[in-house]
Amino acid sequence: MSIWWSLHLRREAASVPLARRLLLGTMETAGVDPDVSYDLSVALSEACANAVEHGGAAMPGGGSEAYRVTAYLDGEKCRIEVADAGPGFPTGRARPPLRPAATDAEHGRGLGLIKELADHVHIGNTPGRGGAVVSFDKILKWREDAPLMAV
Repeated sequence: MSIWWSLHLRREAASVPLARRLLLGTMETAGVDPDVSYDLSVALSEACANAVEHGGAAMPGGGSEAYRVTAYLDGEKCRIEVADAGPGFPTGRARPPLRPAATDAEHGRGLGLIKELADHVHIGNTPGRGGAVVSFDKILKWREDAPLMAV
């Protein structure tokens, strides 16, 4: 069985726990192992926080642009994608490897943390539109009583 959902969220801090709770609820209902669910929820929180912070300029009137979160549970894998409408990642030069920031740094840990928690990470820009896209996958483990366990 496959499950997927997509959210369009305002670039506001309150949207981050909303996306995280929806992912955790979906995984719990499907019967995904709690440790795997937790890892993916932390990675999602980091990707959403980056979209909120870097995903575009505030709109006139105090509003903010939106970003999109899409999650796919398909067979033995979960794939999550977070896309924003900001300036995207720098192009035309090699990006530094994803690694954790210095222990005393206040920012810069999110992408490295996502890489540590997921099995595969892709970071790029939305073709033709601009904006950053962070997607990551993780092989799922299932509880023994999982109602939607992949066969």
